Amino acid sequence: MKVKAIIISKTGGPEVLEYGEVDVGTPGPGEVLIRHTAIGLNYADIYRRSGLYPPETLPYVPGLEAAGVVEAVGADVKFKQGDRVAYGAGPTGACAEARIIPAAQLVAVPSGIDDVTAAAFLSKGMTAHYLCHATYRVGAQDTALIHAAAGGVGLILTQWAKHLGARVIGTAGSDVKARIAREYGCDHVINYSTEDFVARVQEITAGAKASVVYDGVGEATFLKSLDCLRALGTIVSYGQASGPIAPFPIGMLATKGSLYLTRPALLTYVATRAALETRANAVFDAIQRGILRCEVAQRFALRDAVEAHRALSERKTSGASVMIP
Repeated sequence: MKVKAIIISKTGGPEVLEYGEVDVGTPGPGEVLIRHTAIGLNYADIYRRSGLYPPETLPYVPGLEAAGVVEAVGADVKFKQGDRVAYGAGPTGACAEARIIPAAQLVAVPSGIDDVTAAAFLSKGMTAHYLCHATYRVGAQDTALIHAAAGGVGLILTQWAKHLGARVIGTAGSDVKARIAREYGCDHVINYSTEDFVARVQEITAGAKASVVYDGVGEATFLKSLDCLRALGTIVSYGQASGPIAPFPIGMLATKGSLYLTRPALLTYVATRAALETRANAVFDAIQRGILRCEVAQRFALRDAVEAHRALSERKTSGASVMIP
């Protein structure tokens, strides 16, 4: 069976994304054929397309998250034809009308959550969940600085940190994005294109600074983020939207207050089936209970993947984006 898909034959800018056809076979043992109804978009797709995260093979179909309907199953699979399922941690291949995927990577989508929401928020939601429940356990005693607070992960992380009782300071690159971040629960929002966020964090906290910084921006914010932390504070560097962080002397962490630095990744936190189900269910439960307000801000047709990638990489999006096959 041939299906429409996005194909990457060489790494580079958005223009390397080609809209074509790929063959989809039949599922083997432990595998599922899923017909996609919505495909998520996140910065990990940008990193792989650009070559920052080198692909294992070329050509390949990009995309790590999607939702859809099971069309066929191989042996030893608990899912059945017609089940609504989603995945948020790969493997790559989501940017297609249909694909074969290991059943172990899929989770059932509850009846109260539509496919677009599942595709847009499962990966980002699981990321936010591990960031504030595991990498650093946020509580009422914390002041959290969240960079790119109006981004896909940022909006969810803001809401979850607030739910856990933290004071949240967000940063954003424009007044429009600052307003969005504030609407989603940030106690204070700093427009880092017009304000010195280090000085503003000092001012907001009366010199106490933040106990944790969540930095998905990378090069443009990392070193200044260290100056926003109190002694023994933690910086969680979970992305590099502005570019990779340059090497720096590790002794800097000591001189700035014996700081902790971690570079986590979603795959580590969903490495077992139990962990995947726990985090996915936590996301779906939080959405259904109203803890997380999840709205899709941008929708693109799959054939317009170049436009979607360009908008994301140029930071012209806010919140979550999806592509529709």
